[in-house]
Amino acid sequence: MLSKISARLFKNYEAKDVAREHALKLSRNIVRLSSKAIKSIHRRQFDQAIEIIVEAGALNTEIKSILADHPELYFAGFVEHAQQEYAEATILYSIIKENKIPDTTEIDVEDSAYLMGLGDVVGELRRVILDFIRLDKTAEGEKYLDIMDDIYTNILLFDFPDALLRGLRHKSDVARSLVERTRGELTNAMGQAKLKERMSELEKKLE
Repeated sequence: MLSKISARLFKNYEAKDVAREHALKLSRNIVRLSSKAIKSIHRRQFDQAIEIIVEAGALNTEIKSILADHPELYFAGFVEHAQQEYAEATILYSIIKENKIPDTTEIDVEDSAYLMGLGDVVGELRRVILDFIRLDKTAEGEKYLDIMDDIYTNILLFDFPDALLRGLRHKSDVARSLVERTRGELTNAMGQAKLKERMSELEKKLE
């Protein structure tokens, strides 16, 4: 009798092991694709970025299907990490290209993964602003600073224990630092731009 029980349990765990390995591989691919998409966004290669994001989204859907009967694997942590990276890429694309922040239902990730990805978007928006500063387009950068601040303000509201939102408190601290630093750098750049403009006007008058 015990042999029958053991055989049934072995079959169950064998199926779990196969599902886990498959889901792990897909999760790693989502992380890789999400990183690639973010690089494409910063390079203003939006057509390429959205193709990669769609591909990552399909893998996310596949993982959900594979682990539908294995919730303990779905919530083991590696899926959330992949969804976090996918959410970060999708949110960044939507902000830069579509001028909006998508809801969790649009991305189809868990709430915790969405919030963690949203927190990481702050750092990516800082990169966008620094690029605008280098191009002397400080006015365009100011818009993204407001979004950075809005994201920080909202994730700060989720002051829950790490058992519920592991790592989000740290991300909010990092976000605050990035917002403050970026605001200072953007303010200095705008001041320098105004100074250059006044000097240019003065030179024209002297001529």
